[in-house]
Amino acid sequence: MYQSKAFEFKLQVNSNAEKSRRSRLGLAVTGVVGGSLVALYAVAAPFVAPALRKICLPFVPATTAQVENVLRVLQARSGTLVDIGSGDGRIVIAAAKHGFQASGFELNPWLVWYSRYKAWREGVHRSTSFHISDLWKVSFAQYSNVVIFGVPQMMDQLELKLASELPSTAKVVACRFPFPTWVPERTDGEGIDTVWVYDAKTFKSHLQHGMTGRTTPDQQETLDSHT
Repeated sequence: MYQSKAFEFKLQVNSNAEKSRRSRLGLAVTGVVGGSLVALYAVAAPFVAPALRKICLPFVPATTAQVENVLRVLQARSGTLVDIGSGDGRIVIAAAKHGFQASGFELNPWLVWYSRYKAWREGVHRSTSFHISDLWKVSFAQYSNVVIFGVPQMMDQLELKLASELPSTAKVVACRFPFPTWVPERTDGEGIDTVWVYDAKTFKSHLQHGMTGRTTPDQQETLDSHT
């Protein structure tokens, strides 16, 4: 009788131990899977989520054709170049390889750090720089070549900003979407790979000859501060 009870007790203990082991194993697996998902999101999210800008400018990597088109329309140019909303840095790095002193401005810090790493890995870190900054809070007066992958909602405001800041010798290359009122001196590529080239002397002249009549009060205030 005592042996039977002892045997039953031993079976219950073993059963409880097995359940406990399975429970711990389940928690461990859940933790590993959950941790992996969190890590994956932490790595991937900065590259697919929009940066928090005044106007939402989502990160969409430039295609190989877009990069080639930008470099082709600027092949006779030199000096400083800035990519506004530089993303993963591919335009800046490609420009540096073609002799430009190239900079990128990007609000997403993960993309900026990744760009710096890529520039170092590809041997152009001395001729590139990447900055974590909102494009609306930066002056682009020091740049002679400007590249922008914008969205339609921001292009009219950016027209005024660039026209009031850039030197008359500058060239502006718009990718994916043209500027709404500027007249391009050249276009290259097709479809989403099209780029539009604008001469600063032309659009600054238009600004000085009464183009401010269509501006908003906030835009006019910005213009007045640069005159």
